Amino acid sequence: MSREAIAAAFVAACREELEAPKPGNVHVFAPSRKGIDLFVRSAEVAAGPLTAPGTRTGARILGAVEATLAAVGTNTNLGIILLCAPLALAAETGRAALRAALAEVLDALDLEDARLAFAAIDRAAPGGLGRVARNDVRAPAAVTLRHAMAEAAARDQIACQYVTGFDAVFCLGLDTAAAAQQRWRAAQPTTLCVFLAFLAAFADTHVVREHGHAVAGEVRRDAASLGARLTRADDWRDVLPEILAWDQSLKQRAINPGTSADLTVATLFVRRLRNILPFVHNND
Repeated sequence: MSREAIAAAFVAACREELEAPKPGNVHVFAPSRKGIDLFVRSAEVAAGPLTAPGTRTGARILGAVEATLAAVGTNTNLGIILLCAPLALAAETGRAALRAALAEVLDALDLEDARLAFAAIDRAAPGGLGRVARNDVRAPAAVTLRHAMAEAAARDQIACQYVTGFDAVFCLGLDTAAAAQQRWRAAQPTTLCVFLAFLAAFADTHVVREHGHAVAGEVRRDAASLGARLTRADDWRDVLPEILAWDQSLKQRAINPGTSADLTVATLFVRRLRNILPFVHNND
């Protein structure tokens, strides 16, 4: 697949995520559009290094983070970049079904990938990162990126994807998107359903880091309840006032389920890649 097609799929996925009313996150349904242009610009500038032909995963991650910081001056998309860099490389190979190609990419991650990814994470300085005894991103990389992600998998859903072959994206994410698309025939409720599915299934990593497990558990339960009401609704817009009320409540408490939004972007990116890859249904 061409670099241009992969980059376009990435930017489109990021834009599509912003079009849905995801509680606690930036989206077009909020009273203010503050942040929308920032996130769109971030996607546009990250797309180039993220899809640089022949470039390894770690270099794509660092390049995309540096491009984002240079353009907007803040970390808006680290989680998205970490998830989408190996997916972009997998799409570039075109040798097998997307998930099989992704498995090859993840298996090939090495010490240099870890060094570059660590540098990117350190530069982005995500909130609540903290320090760990082994393989801290501020220390020189001593293991492969896959090994480092395996050590973080229990506390970080993005790291977990590197270990499971993006199981949450290819199973929960894509399955939820397919069912929602069949029911609603529209992008916004489909994206919202995917986001709520992730938020209900896992304690959001970003919420845990910023507010602790108790608050993350509360958010998870609320997401499950709201998701259930959404799937029962005759028209998804009937639930929109409740969605937006919860959105405001979360934002008033500075609760941002950012990891669930990152996983949503990755799911939308995979859907777009699978729609244009020639091997779309082969063993995926």
